[in-house]
Amino acid sequence: MLSRCDLIKGAAVALLTLSIQGAWAQETKMNLFKIVTIKDEIVVGLSAEELQALGGNDASAIAHALAQKGDLTVWQYNVHRGPNGELQQAPTARIGLLANASLRVEPYTTPYQIVPHP
Repeated sequence: MLSRCDLIKGAAVALLTLSIQGAWAQETKMNLFKIVTIKDEIVVGLSAEELQALGGNDASAIAHALAQKGDLTVWQYNVHRGPNGELQQAPTARIGLLANASLRVEPYTTPYQIVPHP
């Protein structure tokens, strides 16, 4: 039978492990967006820092930056199998986006783990 001291130590270790994993997840959190044009749609990912550099933290920051600059370089994301066989949303290519009157940017959610880009 476990003593009260052992239970407290175990809980402390579990809490520390979860807080470290949570901090790592916050550091590597990627924001996914769907870019929609007349011809197709793609999913791109930006980190919180990249979004702040564009002047915001949501889809409107990307749309506004595209309108102002005329183009942006971002990472395209697609679903792939990870090393353990699980599906994950991962960066596949660094692409250029060009401003276009028929462009729409919207938030994108995925049930898969999101892999941060390099």
